[in-house]
Amino acid sequence: MSLLDRIQSPADLRALAPAQLDTLATEIRAFLIEKVSLTGGHLGPNLGVVELTLALHRVFDSPNDPIIFDTGHQSYVHKILTGRAAEFDTLRQTDGLSGYPSRDESPHDWVESSHASSSLSWAEGLAKGFRLTEADRTVAAVIGDGALTGGMAWEALNNIAVGKDLPLVIIANDNGRSYTPTVGGIAEHLTGLRTDRRYEDMLDLLRRSVSGTPLVGRAAYEWLHGVKIGLKDVLAPQGMFADLGMKYVGPVDGHDIRSVERALTQAKRFGGPVIVHVLTQKGRGFQAAEDNMEDHFHSVGRIDAATGESLATSSARTWTRAFSEELVEIGRRRSDVVAITAAMMHPTGLNRFAEVFPERTFDVGIAEQHAATSAAGLAAAGLHPVVAVYSTFLNRAFDQVLMDVALHRAGVTFVLDRAGVTGSDGASHNGMWDHSILQIVPGMHLCAPRDEETLVRVLNEAVDIPDAPTVIRFSKDAMPSSIPAIESTDGVDTLLRSDATPRVLVVAHGQFATLGVEVGERLIDQGLGVRVVDPVWALPVNPALVEMTRDVELVITLEDSGVKGGLGARLGQEMHLADVWTPMREFGIDQRFLEHGSRRDLLKRMGLTPQSIARQAIEIVLHGDPGFEASADEKRTSDLHDKS
Repeated sequence: MSLLDRIQSPADLRALAPAQLDTLATEIRAFLIEKVSLTGGHLGPNLGVVELTLALHRVFDSPNDPIIFDTGHQSYVHKILTGRAAEFDTLRQTDGLSGYPSRDESPHDWVESSHASSSLSWAEGLAKGFRLTEADRTVAAVIGDGALTGGMAWEALNNIAVGKDLPLVIIANDNGRSYTPTVGGIAEHLTGLRTDRRYEDMLDLLRRSVSGTPLVGRAAYEWLHGVKIGLKDVLAPQGMFADLGMKYVGPVDGHDIRSVERALTQAKRFGGPVIVHVLTQKGRGFQAAEDNMEDHFHSVGRIDAATGESLATSSARTWTRAFSEELVEIGRRRSDVVAITAAMMHPTGLNRFAEVFPERTFDVGIAEQHAATSAAGLAAAGLHPVVAVYSTFLNRAFDQVLMDVALHRAGVTFVLDRAGVTGSDGASHNGMWDHSILQIVPGMHLCAPRDEETLVRVLNEAVDIPDAPTVIRFSKDAMPSSIPAIESTDGVDTLLRSDATPRVLVVAHGQFATLGVEVGERLIDQGLGVRVVDPVWALPVNPALVEMTRDVELVITLEDSGVKGGLGARLGQEMHLADVWTPMREFGIDQRFLEHGSRRDLLKRMGLTPQSIARQAIEIVLHGDPGFEASADEKRTSDLHDKS
């Protein structure tokens, strides 16, 4: 029986002898490589925190002592140690184990963290609450050096610094990377700490000199280890943390369990907020991950557990690749076009632009708010910034898009990768909020291209708009086949039209254009006249699209975004303003926090399939829509009231 098989809770871990911990760490790494290679997931971050997580659970009494993981993609080892190893075959699968902390899974998961830089605010609030209720509990917050580039983390530190008696230990997990190498002044400061060996060399000299002394040697060494902080302050001053008034311990070798455990124990005993600086290696223990310079296997699909080679069978072209290549072409023609990303250079495809135009490419770290306002500044200086981030992460910068970009009529293009249902990463990563949020921004232009040709066209149109924000959003799914327009009316593309006079207008946007054509074909097969159109630009609503809704019996909208406040809802408002009262049915993503699972499974559960949508359309056309009749009666009543 392996040691790992004996670990069902942190209590089992604490019963192990120190000599057994290294063996357990090796077993955990082998387990992670075996399981994650089959399901995909965040492999590199978890390989890097094995010893750190073991030490955390030996020092802190979880769940009485909350352990808060910033971002949460490095929580796999935590899940293993808290009794969920048997479920790892279902990791990130429909109805299976989440890839992030989940309160539904375990009381050991306090925060369903999956966006960066928020852990310290959670921890500060919990610690304040425990202090006020006089609870004997300590909060441990694990935050990476990448997440420390986010402004929210420093807002929290500003408050933690004045909470002298807060029962809080901050573990700065420093591997020099977020997805890719960490950027910015904070990263440079940590690099200085990471690479200054003077006090470590001095400590090693003391250890060799003192530890061998009979009887008192070990005790003397432990005492000297306790004054290491004072020695360090002389040899490698910790100005940044000292200026905050924070107690600092480290740097500590994050792969030496005993050293990490000792540092955490000292920090917990201190009785106030302490930062423990732990050095780790992303991807440690898996040669293929260690050798991968792009992201050390930050996130992988199915891979060969021995070689790390991808087992993906599809070589389909991606939206990211198409955007990446076209932006380079635009950059060659337009010297005013610059690119910005928030610690996602490779995931968004901006690495190609950076290779050709390094001086025109800016990675601002995990700081979407800063990215948006910096882009406004660049626009004010006469440039056209293209800001590329994942859709879910732009949520954090809404105020800056509204007040710094739109209010100042700045020509900035936001390119949102991973828009719509993304699936396996769960509720926080579905790019289903951007359209609903951004549709209220004055002057906003928003498009979800349906194919590569449309993407190229609208990207070039976007960078030509000098005085308003533009948004281009596309899916994580593979690039669909070309869907040519059979005609275009004032910018609205018709994709399918029956010979019979249209009774149903299907408005299909972005990744759902293919779905729209399939729905249209099913309706035609049932003898209904149909027209399927792509508005191309969803915002502002095209008056030509509104006119198309006037002379049909039903309007259906299909969008890979939240159904409330999305394309359909906004079109309905414009129809009513134009005195068009055609029945409408909007199909999109349910405005709720979706469970994790495959995109296919989630869309099916929401009824977003050709069969389901076509069946509902037929029912409405043939038998009427009671909901619409009610709204029409309300309209007539309102008209009579107005006339009276």
